[in-house]
Amino acid sequence: MARTNNHDRVKEFDKWISWKEEGCKEAEAELVERFLPLVTKVANRLAIGLPNNVDKDDLISYGRFGLLDALNKFDHTRGLQFETYAMWRIRGAMIDGLRENDWIPRTVRDKAKKIEEAYNILEQRTLRTPTDEEVCQYLGITEKEFQQVIYDTSLSTFVSIDEAVGDEDEQKTARHSYIIDEVTPRPEAVAESQSLKEVLTHSIDKLPEKERLVVSLFYFEELTLSEIAEVMSLSPSRISQLHSKAIFRLRSSLTRFKTQLM
Repeated sequence: MARTNNHDRVKEFDKWISWKEEGCKEAEAELVERFLPLVTKVANRLAIGLPNNVDKDDLISYGRFGLLDALNKFDHTRGLQFETYAMWRIRGAMIDGLRENDWIPRTVRDKAKKIEEAYNILEQRTLRTPTDEEVCQYLGITEKEFQQVIYDTSLSTFVSIDEAVGDEDEQKTARHSYIIDEVTPRPEAVAESQSLKEVLTHSIDKLPEKERLVVSLFYFEELTLSEIAEVMSLSPSRISQLHSKAIFRLRSSLTRFKTQLM
């Protein structure tokens, strides 16, 4: 099996050389066909938990542009895994497409921002993870209203990792750029990235048990939310809510991290 995989990698690398260095269009077409299933894979993961008015076919359409962009920008000489690089590009293209078509209303973004601020302020006050009841009390809403806000902002929590870190006047860097870097990082960038990983690791460890499990299964085990729902014997909508709350808590940690760098 190992030989077959190694043989496939050699053949794939030959195709990169044929296209990038020799201009072979046939090799380009073969690479596109080879990695096209990545678009569907990313669309299936992103579609879970999104509002019903988001059409998965639209996600796939946006994602194809992301795949082509990834193929054109990928440096095959660096020995990196194209799949990892491409999935971020594909996901980013899907999210850009959603934004351009106003899938996320301003009111939803405002609600998401208020919840994120509530988690941030309450955690600094209490030096622990705030409960839902405490967040509700701070925002002056009922728990039912809070859960509705969490549901309405589910799309925002999936988008958040691609949003820029920085103020309007700063050069913006997407959060995932700390994890996936397209160029050789500077020493200070390596230190900053390591610090961010430590912040996220600590923040994930502090999450309530169910939220921590959802984050682990979704981002590390790469299960879909529907698969996680089966594992945890909960409804997909409940898993989506747990995911949303976890991301709000993690975003508050990222905000504090950014403030410390300034």
